[in-house]
Amino acid sequence: MKPILLQGHEWPITQIKYNGKGDLLFTVAKDPIVNVWYSVNAVWYVHADWNTKHVLTGSADNSCHLWDCETGKYFFDLRDPSQIDNNEPYVKIPCNDSKITSAIWGPQGECIIAGHKSGELNQYSAKSGKVLVNIKEHLRQINDIRLSRDMTMFVTASKDNTAKIFDSTTLEHQKTFWTERPANSAALSPNYDHVVLGGGQEAMDITTTSTRIGKFEARFFHLAFEEEFGRVKGNFGPINSFAFQPDGKSYSSGGEDGYVLFLHARHYAGHPGL
Repeated sequence: MKPILLQGHEWPITQIKYNGKGDLLFTVAKDPIVNVWYSVNAVWYVHADWNTKHVLTGSADNSCHLWDCETGKYFFDLRDPSQIDNNEPYVKIPCNDSKITSAIWGPQGECIIAGHKSGELNQYSAKSGKVLVNIKEHLRQINDIRLSRDMTMFVTASKDNTAKIFDSTTLEHQKTFWTERPANSAALSPNYDHVVLGGGQEAMDITTTSTRIGKFEARFFHLAFEEEFGRVKGNFGPINSFAFQPDGKSYSSGGEDGYVLFLHARHYAGHPGL
C-alpha cells in the first residue's frame, strides 16, 4: 500500500498533531497557516488537550498561547479556522530568557510542558503560567515534545542528536535514544513499545545532499532497550514532525518540503526490519 501525500502548505511544515479521537489532523507551517484535516508569525507548534476543548500554539514572538474552545470570548469552531484570526489567548506565557521551541498539554490539561532553545524543560501551571518544575537534560535546543497515550510519559527530540523519555508529572529522565543527526521530532506508538524519530541535516544544506546521506528516514527504536530496529524511507528532505494516529494503525510525518506523508500500518509494519 502506497503512502498518502497531503499538500496544504507552501512552506516547510513545523508540526503535526492528531486530536484525541484521531479524526482530526492538525498541521502548522511557516506559511503561517493552521490546517485541520478531517480523517501573526510563523506557527511553530500546536497541541489540543485530551478532550479537544483547549488548543495551545506557539509562535516566533517567543510566547506560548492558550486558547479556550468553549468559553465565551475565546470560543472558536475548529472546523472554521478563520474564527481564530482575531481572538486573544486567555493565558500568555512570555519567555525572556530562552525561547520556547515546543510545548504540550500535561496530564488532564492541568499543566503545560515546554522545551526551550537552551535545552531546558519547564512545567507551567495552565491557570497562572507559573513555573512548577525546571530541569535540563538536553545540551541543545528541544525541537519537539510528544505525550504518550496514557499521559504518564513524554518523548523529546533535540538538536543534540538525541530523543529522551521523561515522566510527565515529575519530569524525571528515563530513557535516551541516539542518532547521528539532529532529531527534529519523535513520537511514541500507542500500541507497542516503539519510538519513532527523525530529522536530518539542517534545512540550509539539503540542496547539496542526497536523501541517503542526509539521514531523512523515519527511525524506529525499542522503548525499553533503547535499540534501533528499523527504518522507513519516503521523505525527500528533513522530517520536521511525527504523529501516530491514536488507534496506532497509521502514522504521519511532515517534512521540510511542505508535504505530509501518511502511512498505514500495513505499509510501515511490512517494511524490512519492522
